[in-house]
Amino acid sequence: MSEHPHSSAIVIGGSIGGLTTALLLRDLGFTVDVYERTPGPLDGRGGGIVLQPDTVRWFVERSSQRLDDLHTATSHVQYLNADGSIAHREPARWTYTSWGTFYRALLADFGTEHYHYGEYACGFDQDDTRATVRFVSGRTESADLVVFADGITSAARQRFDPTAELVYSGYVGWRGTVPQSMLTEATRATLHDAITYDVVPNSHITMYPIPGEEGLDEAHRLINYVWYRNVPAGPDLGEMLIDKRGFTGSVSIHPGQVQDRYIDEMRRAATELFAPAVAEVVVATPTPYLQVLSDVRSNRMALGRVALIGDAACASRPHAAAGTAKAAADAWTLATALAETTGDIPSALAKWEPAQLQLSDSLLRRVVGMGERSQFHNTWDPRDPDLRFGLYGPGI
Repeated sequence: MSEHPHSSAIVIGGSIGGLTTALLLRDLGFTVDVYERTPGPLDGRGGGIVLQPDTVRWFVERSSQRLDDLHTATSHVQYLNADGSIAHREPARWTYTSWGTFYRALLADFGTEHYHYGEYACGFDQDDTRATVRFVSGRTESADLVVFADGITSAARQRFDPTAELVYSGYVGWRGTVPQSMLTEATRATLHDAITYDVVPNSHITMYPIPGEEGLDEAHRLINYVWYRNVPAGPDLGEMLIDKRGFTGSVSIHPGQVQDRYIDEMRRAATELFAPAVAEVVVATPTPYLQVLSDVRSNRMALGRVALIGDAACASRPHAAAGTAKAAADAWTLATALAETTGDIPSALAKWEPAQLQLSDSLLRRVVGMGERSQFHNTWDPRDPDLRFGLYGPGI
């Protein structure tokens, strides 16, 4: 594919969505440079990802790397009662990876020659032929196409939609991973071959196995979880988001930086609320961390020859396990539009935008509804198919 053999592109944000975009644009013939704000390789804090078709499509269709070398899998979804018995269990195959495993695989395909660390993009301008990005370092770079894939705190989003602001959900996600080998035999047996939920009043937790840093096999796997807990907006949340250094996090508090008193309370609550196997995983987590769960959606994703994708365009709470899939879908559909509109980048972006805005809207509405059912209405029913993962709808 070489529909744009003499064109250049800049991708702002070198995470999974940004790298997928960069790879697809390069396949179209673009000369692509990626600019990542962090000063060194990303690590993702060990978090897990539920894999969906759009997320893995690069490895299925284009990469020489084997998808089977990047993921774990389970065959069932199960819900546990407080005493550890099974409240509900049904066949459902899902595959998972760790953020770091997937990122490193994409970066290996893209390479590091055109991947630039430590460059924070703070603004852009454009004319009829080029777009120019400004960086806080004083650097400027221009290209025929610019794609902002710089995440939930995107510096560009306000230029697309000045009204798009983060809206706090009313709850946070406690996240963590534990080496499977550290758990008791009984807990490993309970969690084996399943994604596990434990639903309690105004809260729920889900956990599943992901690859460890050393590999995919049982001996190196990690159990990854997210526990949704209500924290009202205001001083309580504000105090919780002050880390051990005295800095306030707006979207997360990193591993090792959450104040000990909150971790101690979280572990006590897990023991009181959850099934023994679930509680064991939470209590055994060496460095749990906090994610502030907020939603935001820009009503524009295309401005001339500049595009906004992934969490930069629409970030939502993770109940549908669709965040990385949405970023990948934005990238694939953008590449298709560019391939079908050779030489006219603004027209390609204008053609691409409406369907992705509609997808953002439908996903956001669905996950807000799911969260409300769990955290505030207590109507989360394990048998309800509307609560299944999926980017385009429950289970799809």
